[in-house]
Amino acid sequence: MEFTATQIAGLLNGVIEGNPDIKVSNLSKIDEGLPGTLTFLANPRYNHYLYSTKASIVIVNQDFIPTQPVGATLIRVTNAYSSFARLMEIYSETTTHQGAISQKSSVALSASIGKDVSVGDFSYIGERVTLKDNVSIHPQVYIGPDVTIDENTIIYPGVKIYPGCTVGKNCVLHSGVIIGSDGFGFAPQSDNNYQKIPQLGNVVLEDDVEVGSNTTIDRATLGSTVIRKGVKLDNLIQIAHNVEIGQNTVIAAQSGISGSTRIGKNCMIGGQVGIVGHIIIADNVKIGAGSGVEASILQEGAVMLGAPAIEIGKARRNFIHWRKLDEIVKKVYSIEKLVNKTHE
Repeated sequence: MEFTATQIAGLLNGVIEGNPDIKVSNLSKIDEGLPGTLTFLANPRYNHYLYSTKASIVIVNQDFIPTQPVGATLIRVTNAYSSFARLMEIYSETTTHQGAISQKSSVALSASIGKDVSVGDFSYIGERVTLKDNVSIHPQVYIGPDVTIDENTIIYPGVKIYPGCTVGKNCVLHSGVIIGSDGFGFAPQSDNNYQKIPQLGNVVLEDDVEVGSNTTIDRATLGSTVIRKGVKLDNLIQIAHNVEIGQNTVIAAQSGISGSTRIGKNCMIGGQVGIVGHIIIADNVKIGAGSGVEASILQEGAVMLGAPAIEIGKARRNFIHWRKLDEIVKKVYSIEKLVNKTHE
């Protein structure tokens, strides 16, 4: 699909410098730009590529001042990075949504299917499922009974959504995601065996949530595991039963959150973070990669690091001391020897 500079500027409320009729049909990096592609410039370290790129259109910030002649058509916007991200989203929508239901898929007669819904080969849509307008289901997806998926959501191949779960508008579930599998609930018995506790709740993903590949979100024992609006989850994350994650929180890969923990809004959690169950993490908290959170963090905006996680300034000082531990021990031993000689 081709777009002119005029059309792109209209989408971004941008101002054109150059040929308004020039057309592009693909995207590129600025240092690898080819004719017919669109790119962007946001980082000053890449300014020099603007003068050599072969890309036809470049999105730049409003305040950018070129120091050499520019061959490409420029579109000036308030934020070049955000504007390019928006265009990538539009491009993705045009290339992934087919608007057709494959004859090789299985769709229950009781399912409710909206307008322009796409269902790929060998996908299964269960009884009483609701797929709202413009939902895109890729091949080999399982959607269990009584699931609701709202408008403009994309479900990539291999996703499994267990019965009774809800997915909001404009969500993206990447390959291998599992929504609504049983929480890890087992009651210890007197004979050292474990009795399974039925997991009767569901999972609720609100609008604009993105879940990375092979991430799992367990259903609640009772009630709902809730992922609030705008949350972004990386690949290979485990979210346990009855967890609640607040709006616009982001979590990096290989992190795990134990059951019934409440995480606030606008938090940033690094990779390989482990969080115990039944605690509260306040809004705007940042947790460094590899940390282990063993207790509630009630101070809004706190920055934590380490295992167990502590305030980042203290963690860094402790790390400096730890690097000098061998030297400190040697000094202690030498002082001890000196003290012993003094008392002889």
